Amino acid sequence: MVGQAGAEDDPRAWARSVAAPLRRAGRELTGTLLGLCTAALTLVWALAAAAVLASSPALAPSARNRARRAVSRWAVRLSEADLARLARWAGCAIDPRPETAPRVAYLLLRLPVALACGYLTPLAVLLLAVFFGGAVLELLTGDGTIVPVTMPGAHLYVSSISIGLVLGLAVLAATWLVAALASAADRALARRLVGPSQEDLLHRRIDELTHTRSGIVWAVDEERRRIERDLHDGVQQRVVALAMLLGRAQRGRDPERTERLVRQAHTETRVLLDELRDVAWRVYPTALDTLGLESALTEVAERSPLPVQVRAHLSAPPPEEVATAVYFVAREAITNAAKHAEAHSVIVHLDEEEATLNLRVLDDGRGGADPGGSGLTGLARRVRALDGTLAVHSPPGGPTTVHAALPLTTPRIRSPHAPGDRR
Repeated sequence: MVGQAGAEDDPRAWARSVAAPLRRAGRELTGTLLGLCTAALTLVWALAAAAVLASSPALAPSARNRARRAVSRWAVRLSEADLARLARWAGCAIDPRPETAPRVAYLLLRLPVALACGYLTPLAVLLLAVFFGGAVLELLTGDGTIVPVTMPGAHLYVSSISIGLVLGLAVLAATWLVAALASAADRALARRLVGPSQEDLLHRRIDELTHTRSGIVWAVDEERRRIERDLHDGVQQRVVALAMLLGRAQRGRDPERTERLVRQAHTETRVLLDELRDVAWRVYPTALDTLGLESALTEVAERSPLPVQVRAHLSAPPPEEVATAVYFVAREAITNAAKHAEAHSVIVHLDEEEATLNLRVLDDGRGGADPGGSGLTGLARRVRALDGTLAVHSPPGGPTTVHAALPLTTPRIRSPHAPGDRR
């Protein structure tokens, strides 16, 4: 039964494999013929545009502006019609640029290929009618003849019907080849001048995501190294000092000395708790989940050695991953201003514009910030992973502006633990 099923499936698979290129050839032929229509309209538009431009000096300014707007409007309509043809029949969906000049260049540069196809189309139709029509007519009337074909070393006798069918198929194949070349030329011109295709955009997106993924891995590793340094250089040293104090107190025989060492150990314990809270805050602030982005940034401002103003104008809390990225960008910018910029004050702006969250951190320092620094580079990769952008403007002498823009429509990435249940 397996053999019978395979025997039944093989003809279907063969039919599909044959039908796919035939459908593609039919689409390309149809698309090329429709392209001749848009090319004819483009030729009429080009002649009208040339006439308008030639007569524009004689027109009144208002009439001249109206004529030029009409020329631009028809150029946009023609380009949109031809791009729709490419998307429907050539499988090339273009995301066009809003400018009119690239569209005009595309319409004009495709004219030579379209004119050549327009010249060859009647010739191909005539040859197909002669070869196929003659073969069918001879087949129906029975007037087919035997044509001797002499070749080097061979003398053949071939039916005139067979010759007509073979020549007709050859003309049809040549027609399809010309149509495929014309379609490829239109696709290349559209991608080059008007805008990238959806496929090009998809490839770019894949490359960007691949690069961003490696950047996020690098940023996470760098963050882990920073946490390890904080724990080793700060918390671990405090724990060692605490253990030494308690050990000395345990071995001591003088009650007063032992009491003094215990008091020192208690003081060291409180300092250790403060450092642990500080390290935990630098890793991730709980205020970001419990109180929101504005409150978390206010906490950063209170901890900063510089005067920091937070000005937030948000209609609703941003998504969790967007708020986290904005928080770390603002905190890094404030830290850099305090450590390296010799700034006297910092202003943090938060606002929304067209479904985009904008963060601007301005300081009055000496400028010259390096956008390629390790801190900002890691944050830029985090922002790009959310389809956002990060820009640093820091001329020598200042001021410095760090601008991050993140879309608020980013799909939410749910963590496996609810806020407040971080493990």
